[in-house]
Amino acid sequence: MANLRSKSNTPLFWILMLFLLLITLFPVYWIVVTSLKTPLEVVLPHPTFFPKTFTFQNYQAVLQSGFLGNMRTSLIVSISSTLISLVLSFCAAYALSRFQFPWMFNTLFLVWILLVKILPPVVLAIPLYTMFNSLGLINKIHGLVLVYQVYTLPYCIWMLFGFLKALPLMYEEAAQMDGAGKMATFAYIVLPVMRTGVVATSLFSVITAWDEILFGLLVIRTPSFRTLPLVIAG
Repeated sequence: MANLRSKSNTPLFWILMLFLLLITLFPVYWIVVTSLKTPLEVVLPHPTFFPKTFTFQNYQAVLQSGFLGNMRTSLIVSISSTLISLVLSFCAAYALSRFQFPWMFNTLFLVWILLVKILPPVVLAIPLYTMFNSLGLINKIHGLVLVYQVYTLPYCIWMLFGFLKALPLMYEEAAQMDGAGKMATFAYIVLPVMRTGVVATSLFSVITAWDEILFGLLVIRTPSFRTLPLVIAG
């Protein structure tokens, strides 16, 4: 340990750390510098590492294009779809990990949702569009929230199922021996212990819903209702 501390105090160590930091931050610097250049300077054959002429027209154009509204739509859709997925998937994962169903229903259900997850999205596009169109959910934000469950719900079930299977059953049995009911055990024992798993699942679910493009293009027609990835892709 002392040898490691002595090596970390050498000038060579700090020069190496500074070099790695510069490499890591250079893409961020390049994005910011490019956004402050004029369109002509961006396409020059020899790139400049510092803008010759500063301009904020790029930011102005983005704000005038409805960028903030599209970002708000992305936040609403991704957070709402994640909340719905968490509630449904936590109940499903808890039941699958704690109860034994007849005819291997646990295994069959997990395999079924896994098949839904690995299917190419274009396979589900036509039936989903037909169903959502008949229900009047096309070009509706809540329709997009529901259709994103195809992506987020199977993922959340599998991820929370893994966390719950790793949770020892003796904690719940001890609480029930002390007189706690099923709901009290679930609320005061399972949920607090599972908070790290819930947070991790929430983050991945938000990212998944945020990055989705195909179903967003399928459901939303009005440009002002489109999510941010759809606008950027366009």
